[in-house]
Amino acid sequence: MMVSKQLVLTYIYLLVYIMLSSGVILYNKWVLSPKYFNFPLPITLTMIHMGFSGLVAFLLIRVFKVVSPVKMTFEIYATCVIPISAFFASSLWFGNTAYLFISVAFIQMLKALMPVATFVMAVICGTDKLRCDLFLNMLLVSVGVVVSSYGEIHFNIVGTVYQVTGIFAEALRLVLTQVLLQKKGLTLNPITSLYYIAPCSFVFLFVPWYLLEKPEMEVSQIQFNFWIFFSNALCALALNFSIFLVIGRTGAVTIRVAGVLKDWILIALSTLIFPESTITTLNITGYAIALCGVVMYNYLKIKDVRAVQLPVDSVSDRIAKELKMEKKSSDLYVPDDIVKNSGGKGSRNGSPDSMVDEEAPFIPSSRVSHLGRSPLSSYSP
Repeated sequence: MMVSKQLVLTYIYLLVYIMLSSGVILYNKWVLSPKYFNFPLPITLTMIHMGFSGLVAFLLIRVFKVVSPVKMTFEIYATCVIPISAFFASSLWFGNTAYLFISVAFIQMLKALMPVATFVMAVICGTDKLRCDLFLNMLLVSVGVVVSSYGEIHFNIVGTVYQVTGIFAEALRLVLTQVLLQKKGLTLNPITSLYYIAPCSFVFLFVPWYLLEKPEMEVSQIQFNFWIFFSNALCALALNFSIFLVIGRTGAVTIRVAGVLKDWILIALSTLIFPESTITTLNITGYAIALCGVVMYNYLKIKDVRAVQLPVDSVSDRIAKELKMEKKSSDLYVPDDIVKNSGGKGSRNGSPDSMVDEEAPFIPSSRVSHLGRSPLSSYSP
């Protein structure tokens, strides 16, 4: 039986996404770690990523005119883009700083808290309802992370606080994206997201950089290798576009499975590349418990989506609605919550929690209202 060419292409895209996502995280760790490249300036590294991404987006929009900029008013920029960029910059700053204190493997385990953080923020902001079944899943995830943390040999409270703070900052960014941008009817594709958000994030990062890292750069000898930082920023940018391609060809379940697979691969690779990333049985046990909670959470969310999509309408009415939704979402990347709540489905979505990769924070979040797992990636850790 011949395998479909489109299916092969989809799996190639998934493989590229997994490789880039894992590679960017490991690359960031290598660059920042005092034991390796020794560039312990996470804010500076993040600003390099923001500057590079903003420049590329500017060239694509204003010079080569690959895509057209959206209609951006001062009110939308001031009330939506600026606050979203502020929390985005914060999540990248805290997440990248965590690399200086804790291992990549432990960071990935802590990221299992992302669904918890996003759910809590969504409930507080009124975009999601507090439900007993979801609350119990969040509790299971939290217990798993606590067990995993207890089993961490090189546990560092400073690094853990940085990472958890970054997770909650990213969760709030996701919720704000839903509350602010979606209510304004504004949707951004990857390039326009970079164009508007990257420069603003760069400005927000400048203040802590000037106060915290600029003095250190003046008194210490920091090595700067152009090709190292250029390739690092280029990988992060490529990750953004690989996510866009994957979202366009797969559904929520496939993306979630790919994300979980990426996490396990990343944990295994980090222990091989960075010997200090020792994993204990208690680490794995706690992470497995947290993962069970995440899987059940995903199942309940998919079940909710299907319940919304199941009709009481006639078949013809359903088809008409789906065609309408497909047409509506064909021009720009539409966050999944919009599609889900409208009863539509499509290739550009997944569920609201299908793919937020901290390594590629500029992609409009498909997990806007709930899940979220992993800023930057290049952006952050």
